[in-house]
Amino acid sequence: MIEPVAAALGASVVPVAELEAGDLPLRWEGEPVLGLRVPGLHGALERLLGAVEREEGVPLAALSREAKQRVVRQLDDAGAFRLRKAVEEVADALGVSRFTVYNYLNSARDEGADADEP
Repeated sequence: MIEPVAAALGASVVPVAELEAGDLPLRWEGEPVLGLRVPGLHGALERLLGAVEREEGVPLAALSREAKQRVVRQLDDAGAFRLRKAVEEVADALGVSRFTVYNYLNSARDEGADADEP
């Protein structure tokens, strides 16, 4: 039952006896019964792109302009663009230029700033 959650997080389920530092113990009535081993940042952008692509149900490059803008907004909200070379990788996945991704980012951030104003 926990496997779909682990898959969505890019994590693996580990037995209690194999828990390591950094693993997340899953408790039942206060006792650990399983653990989740969540991967570090290595591969994080690929996991985010894969999750968004699964959510959209089509390859990211096949999305409409509006959908690509929404994807960039989602990735920005998830912190994807804090990762090194993220703009280049997202541009490749979306089938657009880096310049286009920067435009989408600026637009999304401008909209967010407008929403924060009273």
